[in-house]
Amino acid sequence: MPKQSSHAAAQPQGIEPHPGQESGQASELVGPLEPGAAVRARRAITAVFFVNGLLLASYIVRIPSLKADLELTSSQLGVILTFFGVSALLTMQFVGRLVARFGSVHLIRLTLGLLPLALCGVGLADDAVQLSLALIVMGTVHGTLDVAMNGHAVVVERLRQRPVMNGCHAAWSVSAVVGSLVGAAVLRSGVSPAGHLLWAGGVLLPVGLAASAWLLPASADRESGPADVPEPSRVSGRGGWSGPVLVLGAMGLALMICEAAVTSWSGVFLHDSRGATLSAAALGYTAFTMCQAIGRMVGDRLAEHVGSRRLFRLNGSITVLGLVTVVVGPSQFVSTVGFAVMGIGTSVLVPLIFSAAGHAGGRGPGAATFVSRVTTFTYAGVLAGPALVGWLAQVFDLAWTFAGIIPVMIAVVLGAKAMAAAGPGETPTKP
Repeated sequence: MPKQSSHAAAQPQGIEPHPGQESGQASELVGPLEPGAAVRARRAITAVFFVNGLLLASYIVRIPSLKADLELTSSQLGVILTFFGVSALLTMQFVGRLVARFGSVHLIRLTLGLLPLALCGVGLADDAVQLSLALIVMGTVHGTLDVAMNGHAVVVERLRQRPVMNGCHAAWSVSAVVGSLVGAAVLRSGVSPAGHLLWAGGVLLPVGLAASAWLLPASADRESGPADVPEPSRVSGRGGWSGPVLVLGAMGLALMICEAAVTSWSGVFLHDSRGATLSAAALGYTAFTMCQAIGRMVGDRLAEHVGSRRLFRLNGSITVLGLVTVVVGPSQFVSTVGFAVMGIGTSVLVPLIFSAAGHAGGRGPGAATFVSRVTTFTYAGVLAGPALVGWLAQVFDLAWTFAGIIPVMIAVVLGAKAMAAAGPGETPTKP
């Protein structure tokens, strides 16, 4: 590996110009970051996650209304909703290249401007075809934003030498809850989906653009971090499909199937297997979501002090404990507590995987590429998880299906050694 020049060594926080850029071009592409830029970027990227969560929650809470207003059957709605996930999944494969060419900050700003408009398009859809097209556009924009904002968070972690990913995902979780509560209030007031989504898009458009004002410059994606020796991007000829990415992706897939089992089937489990009323059965998902949000709020601090590998093993073990409690719990109360324990356990696992994937990509656009590859697995879990759990429950019973996830989660815990040793939080740093 070539040695760093004396100029670069004198400016460890500097951002090297992208190959082909001349020294006289805009300061965004060359020169050291000003003091406090990384701290402001940490707040900005957290705000981006928050706005993204609000936008998606606004859409999700209106799905039943869209079904009723457009007179869609359940099967039609199922197919239409799939368009969102599939378009996001396909788009993610190209985001790494776009980050390398334009920088994650420009992609974030572009998609934060387009996503509210796409949300308005969903609200204005008059039939199944228009809704399908609107969701394809929205999925494409969201897929780009998802990878770009996670990749940008990795760059902020590298510059700050401290974990930030859990805080970002905590903001997303909190915003999803806030968006759902606001949506419920709007529903009770009788506002139409078009009116609701137009207002949400109109309000969040300037908020999102304002949140992105303090993000890092585009050059930060090309070379970041205070290390004495520049570390190149590790994207190979396989386009980022390396061994570590496949392992981390498989772990992410397993985790998202586990989460899908809770989000889609916890209420059914509590009602059918534990005799809970319909209202009480909903508490399983509520407990899981709230505890997951709380866990993410303290996740970065824990990762910084105990290391990401240890934290991953600890929280993975807590998840297994929660699953066991759900399965063997003799009452709805005990099983609900089990879902809450699962929320605490899973809270930091996916953010830690995203962080590990980004740092495995090295300094440069490889971070976004590796994140996009792992996100492919996690989205596959989101899309396939509910149906897979339902099919297994039909064959083996839902309780046995939850029990079958236990050895899968044990395997995920054992895979903690795949977490990058160089990632923030692996070697605790003092504030």
